[in-house]
Amino acid sequence: MSSSGSTKRAYIPSGVPGLDQVLHGGFLREGFYLLQADPGSGKTTVALQFVLGRVKAREACLYVTLTESRADLEDACASHGWTIEGLQICDFTENAAQFVGESRASVFHPSETELGETTKAILAEVERLKPQHVVFDGLAELRLLSGDSLRYRRQLLALKQFFKQKKITVLLLDDRSSGFDDIQPESLVGANIVMERFLPEYGKARRRLFVTKVRGANFREGYNDYEIIDGGVIVHPRLVAAEHHERFERSSYESGVDALDEMLGGGLTTGTTTLLLGPAGVGKSTVAMQYVATALRKGEPAAVYTFDEVIDTLFDRSEKLCRDLPGGPRKYQADGLLRAKQIDAAELTAGAFAYEVRMAVEAGTRLIVIDSLNGYMNAMPEERFLITHLHELFAYLNQKGVITIMVVAQHGLMVGGMSEIDVSYLADTVLLFRYFEALGEIRQAVSVFKKRTGMHQRTVRELRITEVGVSVGHPLVGFRGIMTGTPEYIGETRLIGENGIAAKETCSG
Repeated sequence: MSSSGSTKRAYIPSGVPGLDQVLHGGFLREGFYLLQADPGSGKTTVALQFVLGRVKAREACLYVTLTESRADLEDACASHGWTIEGLQICDFTENAAQFVGESRASVFHPSETELGETTKAILAEVERLKPQHVVFDGLAELRLLSGDSLRYRRQLLALKQFFKQKKITVLLLDDRSSGFDDIQPESLVGANIVMERFLPEYGKARRRLFVTKVRGANFREGYNDYEIIDGGVIVHPRLVAAEHHERFERSSYESGVDALDEMLGGGLTTGTTTLLLGPAGVGKSTVAMQYVATALRKGEPAAVYTFDEVIDTLFDRSEKLCRDLPGGPRKYQADGLLRAKQIDAAELTAGAFAYEVRMAVEAGTRLIVIDSLNGYMNAMPEERFLITHLHELFAYLNQKGVITIMVVAQHGLMVGGMSEIDVSYLADTVLLFRYFEALGEIRQAVSVFKKRTGMHQRTVRELRITEVGVSVGHPLVGFRGIMTGTPEYIGETRLIGENGIAAKETCSG
């Protein structure tokens, strides 16, 4: 780091969304950066985003290429809707092809003459155009032209010194296709960024980057997911919950179902995470959407991310909860009050999903539903990090005062088995859903398993979902063993009728 008496160096925007957050401000002006990436990882796209952004800022830029021809660069720009107008390009790809195809009579080794001619031509262009920023695409070719590690090291150090004297910001691109085992290029530069691409057993390629060093500046350590989309590369900085503390006033958030709010001691608490736990089809998603419908009635933004269900099916099932909301959930999605997305687990990384949730929160969302944890697990390339990702995400949302509802499907029908990964300890509130049989009918029950932020009832109540919405009945005092799925009748109780109204029922032994 710079001493307190030295001048603080300025940052330049990288032009890549999210990358400036990883670099804690962007590229250092007059910095000497190395970008290492395998072919197809997007390093050329990142370099183009950087220099084209600087061209828009009316700063002179030079793109020196020994690998991609000018036509290749134009095609890359066109694929993202960009134009290279205003960018100076120094194309040496044809010269490199001539070096390979020609045999020259000389007392010098071919690498010495080729390297000298290429270097002189590059320096001459820099002297002529006087750019403020330079991209050098072809570090692997420079190694090949050097012939041995000592000549390569000297050449790289000479370029570094030359650009430093000219006060030029430099971005070197290296595809790591060839190299010298005893020379690591990152040891010769001021900063090093590594981009990686790998294929999971199923789904599209996963991409991530990390920074190994930046002399004179801090940066975010660790892996950060990124994507190549229409419009360029977008980086999803790793979420660190400790960086997002926010003061807020805790309050109770009602569901709109009086009996359910009564069970929860008034409702869910802002800044907490709630797990809806139970077997498939028991009503977890519908209860979650009940909270969303209540938020929409209040004019408050909400977000729903579904991994397991087609978004249209979810909306169709939620229409009964929105009878008094003109246009239903689709209208509120079109108006922007409801942020609803169907997530394809094979196409998404955990880092990308966390970034999407963060964007929703920064847009003002204070109620988020994730349906379900089981689908979220499938989005993870390595499931052993699931708990860490969830802990960071939940902690971030809690510190922002968000109410988070996570649906978790258990195995089994009458009695849900434990999920493969138990995350109940991460939740502040757990609602347990169960099936039970009574009067020759399969019925549903709900209970509050725990609530850290206040008192709650420990009763088991019947849950009924009809065409008129969600109903929660009186405590099922006439049964025992409901949580096991095989209840035993011990006396008079109240079950909810078809009209949603509780009525006394007497079961004969």
